[in-house]
Formats: sequence, structure tokens, C-alpha cells
Amino acid sequence: MTIARRRAEIEFHLFDVLGIDEVSRWPAFDGQDGTAWRSVIDTAEQLALSHFAPHNREADHREPWIENGKVRTVDGVKEAIAAFAEAGFMNAHRPVDEGGLGLPWTVVQGAFALFQAANIATAAYPFLTIAAANMLSAFGTEAQKVRFLPHLGSGRFLATMALSEPQAGSGLADIRTRARPLEDGSYALTGTKQWISGGAHALSDTIVHFVLARIEGAPAGVKGISLFIVPRDWVEADGSLGAFNNVALVSLLHKMGYRGTTSTILNLGEAGLCRGFLMGEAHRGLDYMFKMMNEARIGVGLGAAMLALAGFHCALDYCATRRQGRPLGDRNPDQPPVPIDQHPDVKHMLLAQKAYAEGSLGLCLYCATLVDRQQRHPDPATRQRSGVLLDLLTPVAKSFPSAYGPKANDLAIQCLGGYGYTRDFPVEQYYRDNRLNPIHEGTNGIQALDLLGRKLTRDGGDAYRALRATIHADLDGRSEPEIDELIRAWRRIDDAMTVLLVSFSAGRAADCLANASAFLDAFGLAVIAWRLAVQAHAAERSGKDSAAARGRRQALKWFAAVELPRVAPLLALVERCDPVAAETDAAWL
Repeated sequence: MTIARRRAEIEFHLFDVLGIDEVSRWPAFDGQDGTAWRSVIDTAEQLALSHFAPHNREADHREPWIENGKVRTVDGVKEAIAAFAEAGFMNAHRPVDEGGLGLPWTVVQGAFALFQAANIATAAYPFLTIAAANMLSAFGTEAQKVRFLPHLGSGRFLATMALSEPQAGSGLADIRTRARPLEDGSYALTGTKQWISGGAHALSDTIVHFVLARIEGAPAGVKGISLFIVPRDWVEADGSLGAFNNVALVSLLHKMGYRGTTSTILNLGEAGLCRGFLMGEAHRGLDYMFKMMNEARIGVGLGAAMLALAGFHCALDYCATRRQGRPLGDRNPDQPPVPIDQHPDVKHMLLAQKAYAEGSLGLCLYCATLVDRQQRHPDPATRQRSGVLLDLLTPVAKSFPSAYGPKANDLAIQCLGGYGYTRDFPVEQYYRDNRLNPIHEGTNGIQALDLLGRKLTRDGGDAYRALRATIHADLDGRSEPEIDELIRAWRRIDDAMTVLLVSFSAGRAADCLANASAFLDAFGLAVIAWRLAVQAHAAERSGKDSAAARGRRQALKWFAAVELPRVAPLLALVERCDPVAAETDAAWL
């Protein structure tokens, strides 16, 4: 029942909200249609149920371990990844002439969401590999593509992004890993990388690490960072494997959640030569890596949304059958207890979960359509506009689901009461898994700086105006009270943008950015309310299920009444450049 409900949610967004059928009319997707795309979702649903879900709890209970010098995982992980690859999902978005299925990215992401909900830890291995392959396809040489892409696409090789180091997590300007050019054109790498997800395992023939490092003599800071392709075992030009490449496991890290995904500390070149290939131009590594990072950030948001949705569905089922207490207006002890989903406080918690989860999922899949429009739409102006919107919304698509997804999971635990706190139900695992998402692929604080410090303020706010025009078109002519509240929130953001652009022009950027997280929260609330409004309208327009449509409208009403009023005070904090946090001396704490 639960996975069928997830699948119905995905199809609602793809076909009713986003109108994915329109894409079949683009030349890039000629010959494809909704029937074919539903078949893809069918396959994903079946594989998620048969290969990903069965070992989810076991992998959480038994973390990866080292046995006879090799990293081991529970049974089922390797088989799940192999089934995923065999079904074509590793290459699903690639053109047919490159060995892919040529599917729209929106459909691919809708399918992948089902794997994330079933087992986010196992889904992380192909997630990283697909993002790495996309980056290699965009920036690698032809020889590098021939050497690695077929094997990444088949699942024979898996991949990682190796950015962080013990002393440099978010502050990548301070990385110390070095690269020395060799006579054959490759580079010798030395250094230590930490927090590397999927960095060591026996799930593939080898692991291809995409490593940030400094070439000897490179400029200081981020302008001196280059990107290297560093396989654990040397890969020959024909794809055959050579000797161990001295990418050595130092330690497995033990985590709160995501336990089925190995998290590692790696030493490069400590016990012998570790070779890698320079990808793209020297000193442009961070530019290339952000191709992977931005894709990964939306993927993190999607995973957070699906964990929130999974917890919400579990809470729904529990609250419908758990009988406790009597209605507030009728405390007659002679009457039987009622299901707890009839109590207003529980309804508040369920509405919050519904709004957070469904709004977040809707935003992430909307961003997926922007990827398709940016890359494949036949009209150049649409491609350009979609790229602008995607760039602006990426920090929100990462941060809102990963901030409010754990809140939804926390409420699911509360709905289940004492049972939610036990391992007899999955909601506590959903919370632990989801708690990573505000941290990795760029903390939410970094997303706030990116949004306010770069994306909203550059070019005089052109991207913001493009977003406002899109929102205006979606809301034009609608006058329900909750829409009026949403419009007021966006007008309040308009006012704040005017104030902030003046402050930035006056050289007060640092003062404004001291409260960037408050701005991100306010902006995210308004963005999610917009998507909830679009979803409610789509459900009412479809006429398929009146109860479901009323539920989406009710979630929008709840969000407008409870969350949107927070926008104004958050913005006031930013506008006045409130100095309390910035002026606090750490010694006072």
C-alpha cells in the first residue's frame, strides 16, 4: 500500500502538475509518450520493492564492516545496484546513440525517487555514479570518456566525489591534496580525503574517485583547485584493470543514519604511486565539480522529500488505526475511543508532514523539468530562461526539503508516540537518515550564502524577476484567501529585495549575509507555498479524486495559515542587518 501511494504521488506530479506529456512533442523525445514513461515508473516501483526495500532495515542495523582487509556490506546491496544498472537506470537519461534510454530527466528523477524512498543508503551508490558520469560527459576528454563512461554506465565501476579533507570540509579553499605532473601526462596525487561516501566497498570492479587537488605551483585559494579522475585500481585505455592505485582506506566512519552507505577516510599515494588524469583545464576543478554538486544538491533535496513522504505515509496508516481518547466536543466514556487522526493536534502534525513532503517533492521535480527545458527544449529563449530559474532555485531545492524533511520525520515519530521511538517502526530510521541532508553536498548555511550573496543579487536581480514572472503567471486570476496570503508574502519579499539590493550596492553585503539563513528560510517558505498552490490547482483541475484534491487544498490552507506568516519577521531581521549574531564573541558563549 505504501509504495503504491508513493508511486501515485510521483505520477500526480509528473502528469497532472508538470504536464510531462508536453515533452513528447519536443524533437529530442520524438517517439516517447506517457505510456512508455509509466512503464519506466512501473519498473522502478518493482525494483524498489524487490531489490532495495528488503535489506533497508538490515543495512541500518549492521553497518559496513572490514573483514580480511575488505569492506563488506549486507547481502542485497550489490544485487540491488546490479539490477538497477541492468534495467538501464544508470544511463536512462543519456541519448540512445550513447548507449542510454534517452529519457527526460524529469521521468528519470521521478523513477529514482522511488529507490530513494525504499532505501536511500543503497540508492546513494548509483546516485553518486550517475552525477559523476554526467560531469565526465560534460568536461572530460574523448579518451577519458571512452575509458570510463561505458563502465560507469553499466555499473561495473562506481564513483565518488572526493572533495573534503580533515581540515577542509565546507572551506574547500584550504584543501592540501597535491598533484605532481608525470612524464606520461598523468599526475601523481598525495593527500587525505575525508567524508567520502562510497569510498570503499566490494560492490563494483573498481571505484573511480573524482578528486579535488592542487597542482604544484597552483594559485592559493579556490582559483588553484583542479579536478582529477583517480581510480582505486588503475584502468587501462581498453577498460581493463591494472594494479592497485594506492587509494587506501584509513577508516570507516560510524554514522547516525545512511548507515548502508560506506563513509570513509582515504589516503592517496601514502604507500606508493597514486596516479590520476586531469579533467578539463588546470585550476578549474571547482567549476567542474559544481556541475556534479548542483545536480547532487537537487538529488539530496529529492531524497529528503521522499524520506519525509515515507514517514508521512507511515504516520497516516498508524493514526488511522490507533484508537485513543474521545472527540474534544464529546468526552462520553461510554463511547469507544476514536482513531487518533480525528484529534486536531494530530491533524496539525499530519498536515504539516503533508505540506513539507509534497511541497518539497513538487519543487524538486519542477527543477527536474527545468533541467529538461534547459538542455532539450527546441526554443533557445526557453532554454536560457530555464537555466536562470534552475540556478536560482537549486539552493532552495536542496535546503528546504533537507531542513523540513527531518521536521516531518520528527512529527511522524510524535504521531506514533512511544512506538515511533522504537525500532519496531521505520520512522526513527527515516529521521536519522534524513538528518544528514542539511549537512552534506553543501550545508544549508552555505546554500543561504549562495542564494543571497550570489544568485539573487547578481545582474541587478534579473533571476529574481524571472522567478516572479513565473509565479505571477501561475497565480494570475486566482483569489482564494490562501492565494492572497501567498501573494502578500511574495510582495513582502519584493520589498526586501529592494532594500537588500541597495544595501549590497552600498557595500553592506557582509552585514546582510550575517542573517542569510533567515532569508533562505523565508524565501523557501514562499517558494514551497507557490508549488503547493500549483499542486492544489492541478488536483482540482484533474477531477480524478475529490478527496485527494481537498487534501491538497487543505495542506495549502494550513501552510498559508501557519508557515507563511513567518516570512515577514524573518525578512525584517535580514533587512535591518541585525548584528546580534555577527557581534557575538565566541568567548561569551
